[in-house]
Amino acid sequence: METDIERLLYIYALQNAVKHDSAPKSGTVIGTVLGKHPEFRSRAKELGPLAGKAVAEVAKMSAAERKSRLLELAPELVAELTETHEKSRELPALEGAENGVVMRFAPNPSGPLHLGHARASVLNDYYVRRYGGRYVLRVEDTDPRRVDPEAYAMVLEDIEWLGLGITDIVYQSDRLDIYYDWCRKLIELGGAYVCVCDSERFRELKLKGKACPCRERTVEENLELWQKMLDGEFYEGDATVRVKTELDHPDPAMRDYSAMRIVNAPLHPRVENTVFPLMNFSVAVDDHLLGITHVIRGKDHIANTRRQRYLFDYFGWKPPVYRHYGRMGISGVVLSTSGMREGIRSGLYTGWDDIHLGTMRAIARRGIEPEAVRNAMIDIGIGETDISFSWENLYARNKELVDPKANRYFFVPDPVEVTVEEGPRREAHAALHPSDPARGVRTLVAEGRILLPRADIEGRSMVRLKDLYNIRIAWDGDTPRVSYAGDSLEEARSEKAPIIQWLPAETKLPCTLLRQDGSLEGFCEPLVAGETDRVVQFERIGFARVDSVDDGRVSAYFAHR
Repeated sequence: METDIERLLYIYALQNAVKHDSAPKSGTVIGTVLGKHPEFRSRAKELGPLAGKAVAEVAKMSAAERKSRLLELAPELVAELTETHEKSRELPALEGAENGVVMRFAPNPSGPLHLGHARASVLNDYYVRRYGGRYVLRVEDTDPRRVDPEAYAMVLEDIEWLGLGITDIVYQSDRLDIYYDWCRKLIELGGAYVCVCDSERFRELKLKGKACPCRERTVEENLELWQKMLDGEFYEGDATVRVKTELDHPDPAMRDYSAMRIVNAPLHPRVENTVFPLMNFSVAVDDHLLGITHVIRGKDHIANTRRQRYLFDYFGWKPPVYRHYGRMGISGVVLSTSGMREGIRSGLYTGWDDIHLGTMRAIARRGIEPEAVRNAMIDIGIGETDISFSWENLYARNKELVDPKANRYFFVPDPVEVTVEEGPRREAHAALHPSDPARGVRTLVAEGRILLPRADIEGRSMVRLKDLYNIRIAWDGDTPRVSYAGDSLEEARSEKAPIIQWLPAETKLPCTLLRQDGSLEGFCEPLVAGETDRVVQFERIGFARVDSVDDGRVSAYFAHR
């Protein structure tokens, strides 16, 4: 006869399979049962074979069969899945997207991608996946002063890490002839002119709402000057192509804004040209020619959207649908590319993946998974209200992903080495993962001297060593005297003794836990050496990514609790 526990394992195996549209995972199913039904924790050792049987049965079923069976046995779990998915993952519909979309992500190759880029890139990716269509990566590299040659590869690597569904890659520096052609057409339409005024003089006239003398030149005269710009007869600062707008526009920044300028130094790493479009001109041309249907970007670009509409109007093009989201304040990390670069040069930061930076590679080095970044950005959404980025939400999203996978270990920071008086020789069998008995245990032998975390025993008279026994602590100044205090968990609870981690002094591995607010030095279990490039959980401390093991020392980066 099927027992209650077998029925629960079967139901939660069905739920896991329906949720992920894949074969269920035994460890996750066991963890769900024990989390929702703690009364079965005393029978945890029985669950491995029983869960394996349930998982195998569910794995044979089709997706439709799984959902139908779950509806029959536990319809409330199907509703819970649907409600949770819709609440946390559904963003507002896009106008005119029913037949598919063409979206774009347009970074400047001045450095690697950071959290600010993540929002735009993920939100655009979300809608391409939702509606179908194309996702264009447009590398906006038409300002040689902002181009870092190494950033071209870094941007592509970060995009691959984020898992963006890019379908097309375009480099604006490959399209200069296209921009030149459309600039000439705009001049022919009377929508632009070549200005040779001193920049300060032009600014004075613009602020007064007055035209500069160059504005009255004929089309032929402007075309001649434009050709001289292309032929190298002008130098940087000598000539600029300006788009004709209203001279009395209430926003002076809108008045006759620049479309083309000359940059003689530094040389561009990909082309020899010296005439380059400014962002608003190249973006408008590309959005039209590449067929971009929808643009999602920050509301700090609202003024740019207005500038670009002048070009759409001059050429008679249909503009994309624009959505502008509110500003996202991000504290706790450095995001300025120039600031990051200077800090790397000076030795303040170790590189683009230094954990004090807000780059994708710094986030990854700490053990944050790309799906967690994606989920956190979708949670933020495309609302127009300014917000502060929530690190806690990102950590919660990451914990959902790493908690089922991360093996558990002891790490003892700032250790105190003691001998437990009258302490019996005892083997502690600590689970590698409390929700997955099939992974096995770590065996720690308590005999002779042990290591304890100083901060957790100071001022204490009694603590319980996790998976071992109780100890009493008497203090002689700063020196603790430790004695065996029995095995009773109830006694430890009655004295409100904390349960702490520990290590045998004979079997330990030096470990540095690097955190944003300072590193912790201590020791960890030797098995941690086999977890390089994986996230583990140091019990009572938090999740960390094991970065390297060099000369018998572990270096790990703290992720979050």
